[in-house]
Amino acid sequence: MQITDFLDIRAVESNLGASNKPGVLRELVGLFLKVDPELDPNVVVDILTRREKLQSTGVGNGVAMPHGRTNSVSRIIACAGRSTAGVDFQSLDGRPTHLFFALLVPESEQGNHLKALARLSRLLKQDDILQALIEAPDSESMYEIIATHDARL
Repeated sequence: MQITDFLDIRAVESNLGASNKPGVLRELVGLFLKVDPELDPNVVVDILTRREKLQSTGVGNGVAMPHGRTNSVSRIIACAGRSTAGVDFQSLDGRPTHLFFALLVPESEQGNHLKALARLSRLLKQDDILQALIEAPDSESMYEIIATHDARL
């Protein structure tokens, strides 16, 4: 499984404008809708918000990976966003979060859910890739960085 199997270029945004966690989640849902316009945005916001209430998906080092399971999707879909200003996402390290990678996973795909999160984690543990994503000039460049480095994992 590669990240490009579930991340569509249309769902990458280099300029998130939200300044808080709820705003970021709403913007990420907007990215999901670019790939699957049939999704109910209120339901998806609720799914991601409920997951965040369990424990923040801000994993640290400027990265968060909000995710949730739902029968509203038939396959794993992802979106990626960047906040140049950074957002308090209650990360484990207490630092602002700049990069967001969200996943929606069918209820029946527990194993693939974990594989997708693991694949993202492997990619995002590399400081040079994080820096390249933070410095990318636009959304297309962010996608290309992800695709290029994902192919090398």
